[in-house]
Amino acid sequence: MEFACSHIVCNWTSGTMVTGLSSSLPGATSDPTTCPPLPRPRSVCDHDYDNRISVIPKAARALVPPPVPPRHFDSPAPKQPHATSDPPPVPPRGMEGSGESPIKANVNVLLINVGQLVDISKASGIQSNQKPVYCERCRAVMSAVSNSQNRQNTNGVWCCEFCGTENHLSGPGMLSRHPHLLLQRPCPGRDVLYVNEELDADYENLEDMLVVFCVDVSGSMSVTSEIAPGNAMRSPTYVSRLQGVQDALHKALSSLLQKSPHRRVALVTFNDEVTVYGDGTAVPVTVKDWALLDYDHLRERGETHSTPHCIAESLPSLTKRVKELREHGATALGPAALVSVAMASQYPGSKVIICTDGCANIGLGQLEQEQSHSPAPSPYFYSQLANYATEKGVIVSVMTFEGEDCRLAEVGRLADLTGGRVNIVNIGTVATEIQSALADNIMATGVMATLLAPDGVYFPFEDDEAHKLLREIGNVTEGFEITFQFAVKPDQVESFQRRDRIPFQLQLDFRTRDLQKVTRVITQQRRVTTSSWVWAGSLNMGVLGVHCAQLCARLTMEGRVLEAQNQLRAQQDLLKDISKQRPSPREESVYGNWINTMSMICEDLTTDNKESRETKDLHDPPSSPVTDLSDEAAKVVYQMKRAKSVASTKRTAEASKS
Repeated sequence: MEFACSHIVCNWTSGTMVTGLSSSLPGATSDPTTCPPLPRPRSVCDHDYDNRISVIPKAARALVPPPVPPRHFDSPAPKQPHATSDPPPVPPRGMEGSGESPIKANVNVLLINVGQLVDISKASGIQSNQKPVYCERCRAVMSAVSNSQNRQNTNGVWCCEFCGTENHLSGPGMLSRHPHLLLQRPCPGRDVLYVNEELDADYENLEDMLVVFCVDVSGSMSVTSEIAPGNAMRSPTYVSRLQGVQDALHKALSSLLQKSPHRRVALVTFNDEVTVYGDGTAVPVTVKDWALLDYDHLRERGETHSTPHCIAESLPSLTKRVKELREHGATALGPAALVSVAMASQYPGSKVIICTDGCANIGLGQLEQEQSHSPAPSPYFYSQLANYATEKGVIVSVMTFEGEDCRLAEVGRLADLTGGRVNIVNIGTVATEIQSALADNIMATGVMATLLAPDGVYFPFEDDEAHKLLREIGNVTEGFEITFQFAVKPDQVESFQRRDRIPFQLQLDFRTRDLQKVTRVITQQRRVTTSSWVWAGSLNMGVLGVHCAQLCARLTMEGRVLEAQNQLRAQQDLLKDISKQRPSPREESVYGNWINTMSMICEDLTTDNKESRETKDLHDPPSSPVTDLSDEAAKVVYQMKRAKSVASTKRTAEASKS
């Protein structure tokens, strides 16, 4: 776990809260004389800290110290009690007042590199053969932090450092589940890997996975683009979109043959019907008419379709099938995606790569009506399909062609929820993007992250205001990162300021590629500061930049555009202050571009929806998900939701080269 600030900043001031909103924050009391609170509490990030951020000028003249007071030798001065916690780094003495400004962004942020933590091949030294000991109330795991805080006394009682519950370790039920407690062994470390030796199913060959190419062959794929200009000697060269995809598939098949000859590969195409070629060795199966509207039928077709041959055996057949593809008809994207995911679900860790150039207009998941008697558009179909793919450990990537409206905001959910890629390609880049999607290997499936903090801490922008946060991640690829933001409830600030340290615990539950059930528990403590100063140079720009991108992208997709704009403005000012104290041109460029791009998208959405927003009742339910994003904007937002720090991107690039 990587924190943005070296200390926990918890001293909020209620005066910074807007009238009528303070009562809606957790722990605050309501005042009948104020306006009624909004249904959604205003985030802590919308309020100013009681702290100030110090920005030190680049050059400052030397300061003359004041005269030394006369010494008194009558009696020694009484010793002042030491503070219970060291303050965070502060600016040099005498410069506290220069360049100060209120912090509008929450610096209580932590980043977790999940892709690194689920790689158990690099964590053999922390593996434990014991079972974790859970708190009966909050389900925290006993760790070395529990022992260091003297929470486990001689009577066999562990007082949970997160919720205060007394857990009797000497009870018969506890001892039967954890016999090592009877031997009075020390508590586990701060980073422990618990591996369940029982497998969910039989052993799976890690190479025995399936790659499904789901390709659009509708009439619009016949659109051509110039790839070579003409001259006096010859005419310009034009290539259709389908020809570009065919060439990209030939390159992908050759690459798979060289790098993963034992991997299975299947082909599915769609226009006004869905054609399942499989590995190309059998007679193609066609699904059309009423079957395109039957979810269970399509799913069964995919789950029962056999792909017996690996790419080393099926390459000639697949190459022939790809070469014979022709474009015509409508776009049954939804049914084809469902069949493809169902086929891939037979092999955990499989991939589906969808390439399309038009809006789905027939069958399940259609987003526009071809005829008046056609069923109404059903954008939530893609969320349902994404949940199914995540449950089965399938990663889906979506590619659309530039210049077309494919409703990527809806279709892109398939990739967003499964850990795949969302991108817009052209004839020249489609081959490269397919190769990139093939390189994304799943590190773990069914990943669930649980973050615990002491009672009195809550997580802004989350539905629950408890001190325990659960986030279902699903599939995790290499380098995947998530961020969390936390804050102290107003009525608990004084209590937390009297503490020396605050514990945090991360629990990652997941399944490895070979179907092992694993729980990784990381427990850390952070000091609390009561100082009114936070030096900008001590903050972690990488953590704050990634958090800003992920949070604002998520808020934008949820329709909470105004909240995203507030966050962007606050983080933009904060990152500028950090860069003045600790310049990092590369990070400044990357994170600055993220913020500027998201700001423009939010500004466009705000302008487009200005009239509807002005007439909207403040007490209406929260905004519904955004569906009117352009494909270009949706691509950027989905990419920002899975933003990675500069350091993580560098590590991933170095690992791929090696």
